[in-house]
Amino acid sequence: MRAVNLISRRNFLKGTAGAAALLGVAPNIIPARLLGADAPSNKITVGMIGVGDHGTGWNLSYYLRNKQAKVIAVCDVDDNHLLRAKETVDDRNGNEDCFSTRDFREVLARKDVDAVMISTPDHWHTLLSLMAIQAGKDVQCEKPTLTIHEGQVLSKAVRKHKKVFQTSTEDRGVPEYHRMAELVRNGRIGKLQRIEVILPRQPTGPGDPTPQPVPKVLDYEMWLGPAPFAPYTRDRVHFNFRWIWDYSGGIICDWGAHLFDTAQWANDTEHSGPVEVEGTGTHWSGGLYNTVKDYDVTYRYANGVVMTCKPGEPSLKFIGSDGWVGNTGWRAPLKASSPKILDSRIGPEEIHLYTNPALEHDDFLKCVRSRKDPYFPVEIGHRVSTVCHLANLSLRLGRKLKWDPVAEQFLNDPEANKLLDRPRRNPWQLPEV
Repeated sequence: MRAVNLISRRNFLKGTAGAAALLGVAPNIIPARLLGADAPSNKITVGMIGVGDHGTGWNLSYYLRNKQAKVIAVCDVDDNHLLRAKETVDDRNGNEDCFSTRDFREVLARKDVDAVMISTPDHWHTLLSLMAIQAGKDVQCEKPTLTIHEGQVLSKAVRKHKKVFQTSTEDRGVPEYHRMAELVRNGRIGKLQRIEVILPRQPTGPGDPTPQPVPKVLDYEMWLGPAPFAPYTRDRVHFNFRWIWDYSGGIICDWGAHLFDTAQWANDTEHSGPVEVEGTGTHWSGGLYNTVKDYDVTYRYANGVVMTCKPGEPSLKFIGSDGWVGNTGWRAPLKASSPKILDSRIGPEEIHLYTNPALEHDDFLKCVRSRKDPYFPVEIGHRVSTVCHLANLSLRLGRKLKWDPVAEQFLNDPEANKLLDRPRRNPWQLPEV
């Protein structure tokens, strides 16, 4: 597909003014920004794939502020998103050079792009990441995967091709969650017995399924990609994709990929997972949306820890033999059963969990240079996504499931194992790893 020519009137006028200035005589002085660590040649060049609200407001804004990186390409299937992102990048760079396209393959084909930031809907995450890795790019990608099988394939590809991959959430750089995990891992609440996870409720109604004309600014066929064909309706695309099974896993995948990570981190099961899951709940019906609405899920781990998950105000609580620690509210201050736990100092010989207070983008860029794993590498991201998928599959099947976290298979359950992956629409099949 062709690249979209997105030069606004404002940028056109700035460009013509710059051209006029060239007619004068300028002194032969090299600006300081062109020398040293800030020199363009020393920056990691980044292509942004998916520049909707989160892709622009969170990911693009962080990359534009980070001196290690230079954004040189943006891609989105919505021309309005694309224009906004291009103008933002061009304003930051002081030129008209940012490449823009509706087709991500044009970004991946560019030899001058070192890394990509993927901020698309979930059903594109793994396929795009695999294609980027095969094109020689390091990858930062929003969570979660769409299926357990996708996470397995993606983990294998990252290691085979020796690429840096950051699962994109901020939690491991947030002091409250990092501190919580270190306190638990270092025995400040005694032996961990129970984890209580509360995720938010889905913030919307059932969705309008009435077919509507596709807006001219949207490449809807590309938006659907590997997902089954479905008629366009405004409530299907952009933010609301989260509540439709074809594109995501609902609130459990959206928020669970955050709070379950801290739970797995503190439980020292970040490279493994639970051995059993059982849940009850309801799904949205009577409209467009069909993911989980209400839920009460219980996980059991091989180490004896029991983890529960219910809807409400997002929070975490770790309960041990000698006390508890947790918080109520996203990034809320820590509370504990005693001040001694909160005031505890982690000694130099104790467990210190790797973090980066500058968050996931900075951590990823540093690791692109060092070639080390970032704080949320591919396998750990896959394992967290798996915890989310296990809940959804138990709720869909309406029964307890036994899981082998080593073989990554359900035990003696062919019906559940068939749900480890989903079919994809041609030509968007997972590439060979």
